[in-house]
Amino acid sequence: MNVRMKRVQAGFTLLELIITLAIIAILAGGTIPVAKNLIRREKEMELRRTLRELRKAVDAYKISCETGNVGPLDRKVDDECYPQNLEILVEGINPPNRGNTTIRFLRRIPKDPFTGTADWGLRSIQDDPDSSSWGGQNVYDVFSKAQGTALDGKTQYKDW
Repeated sequence: MNVRMKRVQAGFTLLELIITLAIIAILAGGTIPVAKNLIRREKEMELRRTLRELRKAVDAYKISCETGNVGPLDRKVDDECYPQNLEILVEGINPPNRGNTTIRFLRRIPKDPFTGTADWGLRSIQDDPDSSSWGGQNVYDVFSKAQGTALDGKTQYKDW
């Protein structure tokens, strides 16, 4: 018997290897756009949560001010009671008649998931609600400074 015929061939042929790699490349090419949209959707959800957290802190400050827990004792009746800046929400306020107690509304100013910074756009009570300009008065709303459009294709991040 011939020695060459007794040998058992094992392994992949070059053609099988090329076909397998082509199939894997096609599958990987289809998952990359899905993964990018998933990451972007998670950032959008994080932005919504962060904006909600900031707005709740501003509202809590306003309620505390209106009930007399924070703010100057000589506050006027027509004062808006909104914080002068976001740092006040973190630093806290020592309310009158409470000793050394400090009321804090945020632990820290959260970062914008799209810009990666804690730099937020601020709207004052004197600004037009549709405007992104800062008038230098008390803060009643915050918005993202991120450029771009949401996954819905219409809404700008700064309009959230």
